[in-house]
Amino acid sequence: MTQILDGRALAKQIRAEIAEEVKVIEAAGNRKPHLATVLIGDDAPSQAYVRNKMRSCEKVGFDATLIKKPVETTESELLEIVSGLNNNDAIDGFIVQLPLPNHIDEDRITLAIAPEKDVDGFHPVNFGRMAQGLPCYKPATPFGVMEMLRRYEIPTEGKEVVVVGRSNIVGTPMSLLLSRKGNPGNATVTLCHSRTADLTAHTRRADILVAAIGRPSFVTADMVKEGVIVIDVGVNRVDDASRERGYRLEGDVDYQGVFEKASYITPVPGGVGQLTVVSLLLNTLKAYKKEVY
Repeated sequence: MTQILDGRALAKQIRAEIAEEVKVIEAAGNRKPHLATVLIGDDAPSQAYVRNKMRSCEKVGFDATLIKKPVETTESELLEIVSGLNNNDAIDGFIVQLPLPNHIDEDRITLAIAPEKDVDGFHPVNFGRMAQGLPCYKPATPFGVMEMLRRYEIPTEGKEVVVVGRSNIVGTPMSLLLSRKGNPGNATVTLCHSRTADLTAHTRRADILVAAIGRPSFVTADMVKEGVIVIDVGVNRVDDASRERGYRLEGDVDYQGVFEKASYITPVPGGVGQLTVVSLLLNTLKAYKKEVY
C-alpha cells in the first residue's frame, strides 16, 4: 500500500519544535531569532512565498523583517541593502528572494551575502562546506527532503537514487547530500538532466527517485519500478480554467499514474514545498545559535 509523505504534518511538527525552543530562549531573557527577507519587484509567486515565510516566522515566534523594493531598484542599491544586513547584528540571517529582475546579476548578489548569514545556503562557501560534509547552511529544499527521509525513517544506505535535474538549488546539492556518509545518506546516486541519454533506463533502476526538473507530470508510470520511493520537488503552475484562480499546482511527477507503483510518494501541493520554508527557519535558528560559524 502506497504511503503518502505528508509535508504539511511534518512541517507543523517541526514548527512546534522550533516554537518550543524560542520560548526557552525568551524565558532566559534573550532576544528572539530574526530573519530578514529582501523582495525586489512584484513577481506573484515570489510574493506568495515571502508571505508564507513571514507567517511561518510568526508561528514559531521569530522576529521577521521584510524589505520590499520596486522592480526599478538598481544592482548597486541592492548591494547596499545586502551590505547593511551583513553588518546588522540584530539580523541573524537573511535571504534575497529569487528570481531578481533581469538587470540585476543574481550571482553577484549571492556572492555579496555574508556566508554566516546565508540561511538560503546558496553562497559558494556554504555549498563547498556542504560538499565536504562540514557544518553549513544547506539549501532549504534539499534540507527539507533530508529531514523528510530522516523523520519517516526511509532507509537510503546502499540504495540506488536517481535525481532528475541538476540545478544548484535542488538537484546538485540533493545528489551530494544523499551520497555522502550519514543518515540519510550512503546512497549510490545518479544525477540525470536534460542531456541524459535514455533517461528512462536510469529512472527505472531507482529505489528512490527525486524529481526536480521543472516540467509538469514529466515522470510517468512507465519510467519507474514497483515499490519506488518518489520525492517530487516540482511546483509547476498549470493553466486550469476550472479553478477560481485560473491555475493548479502540479508536480514533476504524474501523481495519479505513479501512485499505484510507489511505496512512498510526496504530493504536490502538500509535500516537499511545505518543508522548504521550515528548513529556512531551522537554518535561521542555527545562525542565531552560531552553530555553523
